[in-house]
Amino acid sequence: MVINPHKLGVHKVLQHIPLNKVFDAPAKARLAKAVNIADLRLCAKQRAHKMVFDYLDSGADDEISLRRGKDAYSELEMHYHILAGLKPPIDMRTKIFGCDVKLPFFACPTAGNRMFHWEGETAAAKAAEHHGSLYGLSSLATTGIKEIGEICKQPKVFQLYVWKDRELVKEVLAKAKEGGFNALALTVDFTWYGNRERDIRNDFSIPPKYTIKQMVEAIRKPAWTYDFLSHEPYTYACINSDVPADSLAAFVNSQIAPEFDWKDAEWLLGEWGGPTAVKGVVRPDDAVRAVETGFSTMWVSNHGARQLETSPATIDVLPSIREAVGPDVEIIMDGGVQRGTDICKALALGADSVGVGKPYLYGLAAGGTEGVIKALEILRVELDRAMGLLGVANVDDLKKRGPGLIKRRHASVRDYPDRYAYERGYGGGVI
Repeated sequence: MVINPHKLGVHKVLQHIPLNKVFDAPAKARLAKAVNIADLRLCAKQRAHKMVFDYLDSGADDEISLRRGKDAYSELEMHYHILAGLKPPIDMRTKIFGCDVKLPFFACPTAGNRMFHWEGETAAAKAAEHHGSLYGLSSLATTGIKEIGEICKQPKVFQLYVWKDRELVKEVLAKAKEGGFNALALTVDFTWYGNRERDIRNDFSIPPKYTIKQMVEAIRKPAWTYDFLSHEPYTYACINSDVPADSLAAFVNSQIAPEFDWKDAEWLLGEWGGPTAVKGVVRPDDAVRAVETGFSTMWVSNHGARQLETSPATIDVLPSIREAVGPDVEIIMDGGVQRGTDICKALALGADSVGVGKPYLYGLAAGGTEGVIKALEILRVELDRAMGLLGVANVDDLKKRGPGLIKRRHASVRDYPDRYAYERGYGGGVI
C-alpha cells in the first residue's frame, strides 16, 4: 500500500487549521481583476497545480482541433442591423430539454471537478442556481447526485458514459431520477481514451503521485495544495462514494464499452424514459439516425477536442446538422466557446442552447463558486451586448433571423501551432 498524506489522516488535522483564506488571498485579488475568459484562464494557471491545469487546458495529440475549434468562430462575421429599437437588458430566457431557464448557455457536465478546487461540482451547481441556468452533472463527478439535487433546484441534465455493466447503468439512472434530474445525455465519443500528451508529460494521475517533480510544483501552488491536503480525498461519488478515485480509475477503464451500438442506445432510452441527448454528434447522417432511434436532443460536440485529433470544429458542422434534422429537433452545441459572441453565433447557426466547459472550469480553478459565477456572468454580459448590437430582441428572434446575420470570411492563418500559441490559450503546440 502506498502511503500518502490522506491515508495518514493529515487532512483531518489541516481542516481545523483555516489557512485557506491566507493562501487564497492572491488568487482572489487576481480573480477580481479578470475581465474575460482569457483572464480567468491565466488566473487558473497561476493557482492550480501544473498537472491539473494542463489536464483542463489541453486537447488531443497536436491540439490542432483545439485551436481550430476556437479559430472557427473568428472566421464568422456578424452582419448587424441598425436602428433596431432595443433597450437593455436583452431577454435571454429559453427552454432546454423542455425546461424554462434564464440563459441559453450552461456549464457542461465535466468529470472530477474537485481536482480543480475543493468545492468541485457544488460550485457550478451554485452558479447555475445563481444565474437560473441549466446544470449538467457528469457520471464521473466527485460530488454525489443527492448533494447536487439539494443545492441546485434548476433544471438538470445527467451525463452518462457507455458502460458495460447494465446493472450499474440502471443503478445510476435510478439515482439521477431520484435526485430530480430532468434529462439524460449519453456521451458516445469516449469509447477510446484520447491521447492527451500534456498529461503524459506531466505524469498526470488522480491523486497526484508524490514524486519530487509533483511536490515541487505543489509548493509553487500553495492555495491549490492546501485545498487538496485539507479536504477529503476524491471519490467518483455518482458511482460509488466509498471507493477512492485512484482505486476506481481502473474500474472505470474496464467499464467503458467500445462495442456499445444503436441497439444498446435503444435499451438505454427505454430505461430512462425521458428527454435524452446523444452527446458527440458531428455528422448529419448520425444525427438523423439518432432521431430515428428516439433521442430527443442532438448534442453537437467533439469532447472539447480531447478525443479524436482533427475532428471538425463543432460550429462548422452545426448548420448541416440543423438542416438534416429540421427545425423541430432540439440541438445543443459545445466546443471552443470563449466569448459571448461565440454563443451568439452558435444560436444564430442552429443551436437551441450552448454548453461551455473550459470557461467555467477556469473560473472554478481560479476561485471556486465565485469564479464560476464570474465566468458565467462574463459570458452573459458579452452575449447581451452581442445580441443588442446585432439587433435581435431575444433568443427566438436570434434563431429565426440568425442565418442571415452570420457570414463566413476567409480561413484563419492560425490553424497550426506557433511559438506564441500557448500564451494565447490556443493549446500547447510549440515550434
